[in-house]
Amino acid sequence: MTPARRRTLEFLLDNLVWLMLIAVLVIFSLTVPRYFQFGIFANILEQSTYVGVMAIGLAIVIISGNLDLSVESTAALAAMITGLLFASSGIGMGLTVGPSIIAIPVSMLIAVAVGVVIGFINGFFVIKVGMSAFIVTLASFIWVRGLVVAISGGRSAQSLAPEIRVLGIERLLGVPLLAWFAVLCFVIFALVMAKTPFGRYITLVGGNEVATYRAGIPANKILWMSFVIAGALAGLAGWLLAIRTSGATANLGTGMLFNAFAAVVIGGVSLKGGIGKLPGVYAGVLLIYSIHTAINLMRLPAHWTQVILGLLVLAAVLLDTLKLRLREKLL
Repeated sequence: MTPARRRTLEFLLDNLVWLMLIAVLVIFSLTVPRYFQFGIFANILEQSTYVGVMAIGLAIVIISGNLDLSVESTAALAAMITGLLFASSGIGMGLTVGPSIIAIPVSMLIAVAVGVVIGFINGFFVIKVGMSAFIVTLASFIWVRGLVVAISGGRSAQSLAPEIRVLGIERLLGVPLLAWFAVLCFVIFALVMAKTPFGRYITLVGGNEVATYRAGIPANKILWMSFVIAGALAGLAGWLLAIRTSGATANLGTGMLFNAFAAVVIGGVSLKGGIGKLPGVYAGVLLIYSIHTAINLMRLPAHWTQVILGLLVLAAVLLDTLKLRLREKLL
């Protein structure tokens, strides 16, 4: 195979999800009434914000060769604590911390700190104790969600402080301001994964942990940091979700884990670790919510979304296997 053909094949393999997204948008624009509108595309960007931010951390953990099933519950806990502190109705305490220039970063840091704590705990049991990441994070998924119900008593916090809620109302270039948070997060962490030693180490650890140890790379610290980052981003996703809903309920965010996991797999991140790029994950998120939006506009039963996403995940895993075999043979 000539170098030009090899580069073309590598480009197609690495960006297949973007080609799928473009094809889906074109098909839906031609076949679904009222789909081809700027407002619809802006809505897709907004709806994908929370799962998108969560999927970044999940992708980093999977690239490192591990798994984090607790991100959904972590986001729910961060959202509930945000609502509990800064909402004024229901169980909200209605705390005030001054103008938006202060209230926004303070509330965000609290939500992110909640995620950091959960991620730190997960990393401790996986790295220091040596337990299975699947078991540890599954347990966290359960106990953290239980903690959400415990601190809320099953009730909701409503009417988030206007100084914070303003982020859910304002727009930039016609796109909801919240959507730009996801775009910014993807840009920042895509650069981190591609241009920094940490990003390269994450990929190396996921590809061959033994070789990483022998190369003198602090693999344990890198893996632990991946869980902390996943928790922090889940906390940020919960904060954004609380702003969008102006509060929190005990079951807020239910089902987000599946969408985030589907986006990661569809976006080209290998479940075997060591392979994956965050721009592809963002394309996977947009693809999922493009399908959600089309199904809503066509007024089809909601269960068709689950059917389609399940088939997409299965196809993505199959495609991942085929890509690995194709790379081995041709590249």
